[in-house]
Amino acid sequence: MVSDVHGNAGDLAAAGEGADALICLGDLVLFLDYADHSRGIFPDLFGVENADRIVELRTARRFDEARELGRRLWAGLAVDRDAAIETAVRRQYAELFAAFPTPTYATYGNVDIPGLWPEFAGPGTTVLDGQRAEIGGLVFGFVGGGLRTPMRTPYEIGDEEYAAKVEALGEVDVLCSHIPPEVPELTYDTVARRFERGSRALLDAIHRVRPRYALFGHVHQPLARRMRIGATECVNVGHFASTGRPFALEW
Repeated sequence: MVSDVHGNAGDLAAAGEGADALICLGDLVLFLDYADHSRGIFPDLFGVENADRIVELRTARRFDEARELGRRLWAGLAVDRDAAIETAVRRQYAELFAAFPTPTYATYGNVDIPGLWPEFAGPGTTVLDGQRAEIGGLVFGFVGGGLRTPMRTPYEIGDEEYAAKVEALGEVDVLCSHIPPEVPELTYDTVARRFERGSRALLDAIHRVRPRYALFGHVHQPLARRMRIGATECVNVGHFASTGRPFALEW
């Protein structure tokens, strides 16, 4: 299991070694590395100094100022914004999807662009969102994307739409999502010093369905990496971009 790959294709190529399958819980794209501001689509287009500034604004939760800076920077480029981003994302996806072993089961993160995935997902990669798959005799349910935030990342949806995807899964043994259930210990990022958005619908499903595991990513430095809710072991499978280490699930 990996999540929050954010451009780490080198380690991704080895992540499935010795495993029967690889599961990816999204965020393949690297727009901006908050630890190294020289990496990602944003600094490639606008330089490290502007990356430093926008990280400073976002970290201070000055989102309106960050958006205004972004508008000014895009206005100064003689390229179409959407076309430039899509070109950069395509380059990353070509490398990342090529690193997936067979079989891989994957769902989207909030910074992914779902419309591009069919172009790059080969026959060994199964993409699921609001859908189930049987793996090794257990039923896995997958819910991709994130909920709406001031960051306005590419794949954020409304709470009702997200809840409908969770409801569509029905009874599962393993609940897989990009974002965590709405529990303070699982949603608080100790480095960013803020709560990320978690899902109440996921938490309700954990109480109702009682899966063996609820697995997710999204929060890079969580207050708690794992905790038990009733019969369910909840695990943040890790910030793969920085660790390069997958989480192993055995049964």
